[in-house]
Amino acid sequence: MNPHSDEKIVDSWKKNASQWSSAVRGGHIESRKLVTDKAIVEAVLSRSPASVLDIGCGEGWLIRELAAQVPHLVGVDVVPDLIEQAQNTGRGHFLVASYEGIAAGAVEGLFDVVVCNFSLLGKESVEALFEAVPARLKPGGAFIVQTLHPLLAGDLPYINGWRDGSWAGFGSDFVDPAPWYFRTLESWVALFSGNGFRLLEMREPIHPKTHQPASVLFTGVNMATHGTV
Repeated sequence: MNPHSDEKIVDSWKKNASQWSSAVRGGHIESRKLVTDKAIVEAVLSRSPASVLDIGCGEGWLIRELAAQVPHLVGVDVVPDLIEQAQNTGRGHFLVASYEGIAAGAVEGLFDVVVCNFSLLGKESVEALFEAVPARLKPGGAFIVQTLHPLLAGDLPYINGWRDGSWAGFGSDFVDPAPWYFRTLESWVALFSGNGFRLLEMREPIHPKTHQPASVLFTGVNMATHGTV
């Protein structure tokens, strides 16, 4: 298996599903507790949605957070163990599907918001998903993406490309870290504009301790399908 590939990302997450569920539900990830969880919840609710599709939903935490205010919630993930964890909460509807499967029509219906929260880590699968999302949005619907901030390039060249993964800070029970495909800010913007989205907002939630961006958060609507918003 290619160590820098979409396939390897899925393989790694399958190996770490239970560890991830424990970390999320135990509140062990500081940046999520302090910054990024609140940022994505507020971004979704700012659209006042009646329906939300969470792609790469993991163990379902975002669906649980939205359940009190959003009537129709669907979560999708490629890892069966994570979907099983999500289903056990009794909130929302969940199904197992890959991003390629979603692009091929695995998810039915239209949604006010499609959200990807730190779940767009690959290359080809992410590009295919961007092409597929407009067909899952209602008129006026939004595609909201929160992802790793490009400042994480560190001392590496600021160019698109695969990076080795790391579980640093996540505990010794995590194994075989997933690689991720680094994208510049310009490249993220191009993914939206190149697939017919008008970018409404780009936010950089700041970590209160480091005073550095904890993530970058995009909100876009599909111009070709939905006109002016």
